[in-house]
Amino acid sequence: MDATRDVTSQNGAKRGFSWKRLLPLVVLAVGAGLFFGFGLDDYLSLETLRDNRMDLVAWVDANTAIAVLSFVVLYALTIVFLPPSGTLMTVTGGFIFSAVFGTFIVVFGATLGATALFLAAKYALGDVLRARAGPALRKMEAGFRENEMSYMLVLRLIPLFPFWLVNIAPAFLGVSLRTYVIGTFFGIIPGTAVYATFGAGIGSILDSDQELTLAGVLKPEIIAGLIGLALLALVPVVYKKYKKRTA
Repeated sequence: MDATRDVTSQNGAKRGFSWKRLLPLVVLAVGAGLFFGFGLDDYLSLETLRDNRMDLVAWVDANTAIAVLSFVVLYALTIVFLPPSGTLMTVTGGFIFSAVFGTFIVVFGATLGATALFLAAKYALGDVLRARAGPALRKMEAGFRENEMSYMLVLRLIPLFPFWLVNIAPAFLGVSLRTYVIGTFFGIIPGTAVYATFGAGIGSILDSDQELTLAGVLKPEIIAGLIGLALLALVPVVYKKYKKRTA
């Protein structure tokens, strides 16, 4: 399987770089420009949620199916064109749809948006960068491939790297689409549940006009729990290495 991927990368390098590969990046740049150009980023704030929450909740109650579909699509679009907005959107999802249902909806939207970024990066630059990579990157890529599901889960579970970076980095390490989607979907559930639960409970804060902030949502005990899950995801990697040494 690895040999096949290497041959594919080498063939891509031989064919040379095509400017058509940059089309996804152009779409991303134009989309981001439109987001900022029309001031849509101004609506992605806790203040906007506070000022419009009654109208928003009433509309969702009257149009639940449309609201769910719209939120999934909007979440995916913001992940693609405005990556830093993910946390706020997750909190909003919890506030609108409740902790459990909000988590479920957000995971779908986030996975959809992350997969779009992954495919764009892989199509535009993945094969080219991998074909020209030095020995160090190739060695890291080979190690990542061997345990790609475990490593994907670790990257998703531990909030150490920005979400947007984890969305595109696997595209340059030869991760399969299937592994990426599964690892993303299940790996982001714990962190999403934390922020969605916070969102579901901010109604009382909004009613009291207290200062609303996302700071401190990931408390030490929550981070410890996420790290524990990440360590469990690494168990297969450790077991494989142990078997190789004892074989």
